[in-house]
Amino acid sequence: MRSSEPIRAAGCVLWRRAASEDGLQIALVHRPKYDDWSHPKGKLKRGESALAAAVREVAEETGLDCRPGAPLPTAHYLANGRPKTVRYWAAEAVAGAFVVNGEVDRLRWCSPADARDLLTHERDRPLVDALLAALHLA
Repeated sequence: MRSSEPIRAAGCVLWRRAASEDGLQIALVHRPKYDDWSHPKGKLKRGESALAAAVREVAEETGLDCRPGAPLPTAHYLANGRPKTVRYWAAEAVAGAFVVNGEVDRLRWCSPADARDLLTHERDRPLVDALLAALHLA
């Protein structure tokens, strides 16, 4: 990959039903390498589709299986001086359990308002609203 080509990544705004005012919770992951809270995401493997990568990254980072749904806005930003494009989907958690791994040391289920506050990067916050709109909760 040439350094001028964007890094291609994919992820999910992972959610589950909850008996709360919003009716759902959003999963955020903490990555100790960056000391940040974000949505599960990662780079595409060679020949892998963005959607397959998003589902794989959720499983690798959270230990959870998910059911992908509506596509959400794509994020574009610089990562270590290189352009990066991250495609996102809404995805419902359907099975599994979190286990600490090499990339993620914590998973937190949050209300949408708390998720907005906890997310480290401003670019990740609009994805919460996009999820609510996709689920017709906004």
